[in-house]
Amino acid sequence: MSFLLSKASEIVRSPGDPQVIETGPSSLKPADRAGRMLGWASFGLGAVELFAPRAVTRWLGMESREGLIRAYGAREVAAGVLCLSTNNDVGAMSRVAGDALDLATLASAYRDNNPKKRNVGWAMAAVAGIAIADAVAAAGIRNLHKRKGPVRDYSDRSGFPKGREYSFGKAAQKRHPVDDFAAAPTAAEASKVTGEFTPAVHEVRKTIESADA
Repeated sequence: MSFLLSKASEIVRSPGDPQVIETGPSSLKPADRAGRMLGWASFGLGAVELFAPRAVTRWLGMESREGLIRAYGAREVAAGVLCLSTNNDVGAMSRVAGDALDLATLASAYRDNNPKKRNVGWAMAAVAGIAIADAVAAAGIRNLHKRKGPVRDYSDRSGFPKGREYSFGKAAQKRHPVDDFAAAPTAAEASKVTGEFTPAVHEVRKTIESADA
């Protein structure tokens, strides 16, 4: 799959961009690969349910329920997106929940007056097996990525090396805005030609006088 993706990326490359000559080994673990396979399976099943719901309902003897089958197809596509994302364990668990919903729907069609009851039974057996595979994959992915070791608690730390009181006290001692403004007029000199100060100096003096008041 990585080889196909690297070849497909050549379409959007500029002439000066480097090309992928050879792909390296994958860092995915078996559990992650299983999750990705479930994602692609979800896309395939979702496409069938979205674009051919009438064929599905006819095979199961569930005519007139095409809207429900399309909704299940959209759910499968959403689960496939999650399975191919970083939250692949959530995607696998969403598939388990979807399998349970599929089994409940199929059970409603597993009745004697349904001429396709046999097909429904085969579908229920297949969905039950898929549900077990989904649950095992979800548990494997979650166990692979769960945090190892004890969880450290830093809620009692303030982030200040010597404590909040010490740091705030030092900050309060350095707050002298009037002194900072007063340094400007002493450094400014009047023009040697006119003997007048620039308008900026007058503005600084007004600020100092208002602060002193």
